[in-house]
Order: sequence, then structure tokens, then C-alpha cells
Amino acid sequence: MARVCQITGKVPMTGNYISHSNIKTKRRFLPNLQTKRFFLAEEDKWITLKVSTEGLRTINKRGLYSVVKELRAKGEKI
Repeated sequence: MARVCQITGKVPMTGNYISHSNIKTKRRFLPNLQTKRFFLAEEDKWITLKVSTEGLRTINKRGLYSVVKELRAKGEKI
């Protein structure tokens, strides 16, 4: 599960490098992933998530516990 955001599901995209002479070669756009520890107060424990920066904004907006509850409902082990 490398380079996948656990919250948003973002994965690497593919595209092209384009040179000055318009030669195209393949490249990858990687998501901005951060490994982050969060304290889950409802369960009184620390959890580690690999999240994108957009995932961090989602946690700030909706709250950690609601996001974790939704992930567990999808079947992801946390």
C-alpha cells in the first residue's frame, strides 16, 4: 500500500515530461504524503496514518474520530 493516502485514496498519476523540442517521455506525479501520528482521545491511544495534505485538511474539518470511524466501516484496519 505504498504511496496511497489512507483518507482520500490518492495514488500516483502518470504524465509526460515535455522538452523544449516537444519530445515526450513518461513521468509520475506523486501525492504529497506525510506519515503522521494522531492521538485518538475517544480510545485513549495513538494511531499512525499515511495521509496526503488534503487528507490532513479533511481531518481538521470533520474531526479525527469521524474520519477513523468511516475508514473502519470501509474495512480498513487502524
